[in-house]
Amino acid sequence: MRRLFRRLLKATVWIVALALLVFIFGLLQARRDPVIHQGRLGLADWPKGAAPIRVLLLSDIHIGNLTMNRARLDRVVDQAMVQRPDLILLAGDYISGYEAGTAQAVAPDLIAALSRLRAPLGVVAVLGNHDYWTDAATVHRTLAAANIKVLINDAVQVGPLVVGGVDDKTAKQDDIPRTVAAMRRLTGAHLILTHSPDIALVMRNDAQPILAGHTHCGQIVLPWLGPVRSLLDSREHYPCDMLWQGRHAMIVTGGVGTSVFPMRIGAPPQMWLVTLGPRTASPAPRS
Repeated sequence: MRRLFRRLLKATVWIVALALLVFIFGLLQARRDPVIHQGRLGLADWPKGAAPIRVLLLSDIHIGNLTMNRARLDRVVDQAMVQRPDLILLAGDYISGYEAGTAQAVAPDLIAALSRLRAPLGVVAVLGNHDYWTDAATVHRTLAAANIKVLINDAVQVGPLVVGGVDDKTAKQDDIPRTVAAMRRLTGAHLILTHSPDIALVMRNDAQPILAGHTHCGQIVLPWLGPVRSLLDSREHYPCDMLWQGRHAMIVTGGVGTSVFPMRIGAPPQMWLVTLGPRTASPAPRS
């Protein structure tokens, strides 16, 4: 009996030690500097004679947990500014968790860090599901205080580009017809910015290029098996790349933060630097 107890105790210690090592590894991976992916997206309606522009796509900051605090967010902002983009697009989920108090508590840090994001054509943002699940009004005010233009099913013209901001589908705040109508009142090449890439599944009539986040590239991806959540629910899919969804050219970024578990395994933090210009060919694969 004692021998069996000792074996069970030893096995338990090894399991706990292994779990701790995996957690530490995942935490460190989640806190690493984002990988910068680069790509080119040609737009059929690009204004004749307009020069291409470079757009930085940043998403899923999720400040307020172990993987994202003010110091790390400052590093992410520094890395973004080194790229010298013409335009910065933020694809939602600035807050971690589900409590309204979280958004209020981290607002000063978000304002201080995100107000350092500067680009000639400005900074444009949409909200994500965690922003609605915490306190969307506070997040909206926070972004505005950082001199960021927030689009709620609306559009804005920035240089040769018309950016339509579709609100978050996961939180059931999206209004695609309203957004498309707002875009049609402006002049320029059309581009959709949203949090969840799932809007591509319901956009039937307009073949709009889409930039999104939300998926975290699966966040925890096991070798040979794939994302953990897709193993638990076959309906969960985690596209994260430059790709086509039906008629829509898309770029889905894995973002820089985490949700639920403060870990990343097999899905490192990332940002995208995208060159937009006239269409010459199908979107090139990521670099």
